[in-house]
Amino acid sequence: MMRYLRLYKHFVKFSLMQAMQFRFDFFFKIAMDCIFYLVNILFYKILFAHTGGLAGWSESQVMIFLAGFLMVDAIQMTVISSGCWMIPGLVNKGELDYYLLRPVSSLFFLSTRSFAFDSFINVLVAAGILVWAFVTSPVTYPLYKILIFLFLTLNGTYLFFQMRIIALAPIFWTHSGRGLEMIYWTLTKFGERPDGIFRGVVRLVLVSIMPFAIMSSFPARALFQENTWEVAGYCVAVVLVLHFVMVKIWNFGLKSYSSASS
Repeated sequence: MMRYLRLYKHFVKFSLMQAMQFRFDFFFKIAMDCIFYLVNILFYKILFAHTGGLAGWSESQVMIFLAGFLMVDAIQMTVISSGCWMIPGLVNKGELDYYLLRPVSSLFFLSTRSFAFDSFINVLVAAGILVWAFVTSPVTYPLYKILIFLFLTLNGTYLFFQMRIIALAPIFWTHSGRGLEMIYWTLTKFGERPDGIFRGVVRLVLVSIMPFAIMSSFPARALFQENTWEVAGYCVAVVLVLHFVMVKIWNFGLKSYSSASS
């Protein structure tokens, strides 16, 4: 564990040096994400100007759900997004060798080596939105429920990563530009909305087969509903199963990898 922490410390330090070389781009990305946050908040504000509830949730509850989703988005953009973005190119060019020969997990090395400082600023912005959502809520939630909500939000972030790696894995066989990432990004749109608005087969898929609803909707459900521990247990179980599936698919894909030097 300490070896991973020391390695990640070097990743962060190197990424900071890179970020400071392109300052305009650094602040431009922060502004773009802030606009994305504002658009999402205004979307629900306008929606609740015409209705009193959405899928059984009040405006204050939806704002907490939204803040949780923005946290998931900001954390994954900070920690894993840049690294994951480079994986298809490395696989297609046969340049994974450097990462496979390191004495650490290749998935960890590849996905976390680029720490996005511009997005880290947005983690703070998203955290501020989350605090605002709780402070303005007319309901006071127990501390243990808030802690479970925060834990499940991090759990949802890891699920976001797992689904992305599974979507990228087909490049080992197809050698396409992005694997199934376009489908993946399309499906993540379902996770941006409360799961209660979906019905029937669509909702079943979103909470089981492609569990994008577990990223943000289920942490909010654990906070709002009485069956907090059952919801939390389900979220953790899904992530554990997906971790097993992700590792198996990644290792299976590596067997089909062809090095440029071989």
